[in-house]
Amino acid sequence: MSVRDEIETTLKEAFAPSRLEVVDDSNSHIGHAGHDGKGESHFNVLIRSEAFQGMNRVAQHRAVHKALGDIVPRIHALALDIGS
Repeated sequence: MSVRDEIETTLKEAFAPSRLEVVDDSNSHIGHAGHDGKGESHFNVLIRSEAFQGMNRVAQHRAVHKALGDIVPRIHALALDIGS
């Protein structure tokens, strides 16, 4: 399973999002720090879920990072756009 698919599956299970987009943006970072030439290093995630209601921005990010667990250390960059 690709890292993108792992991220998507994990976030669906954790937050039952009404909207989820996971984009592997690694090719835009060729030659930059953290890009090892293999890809799957830079991701953009847009997620909307009622699970985030009442949480401030820091709490939302912490919740996503916690849900992703051991996936986060395996990638270089994770850009999050979170909302309810």
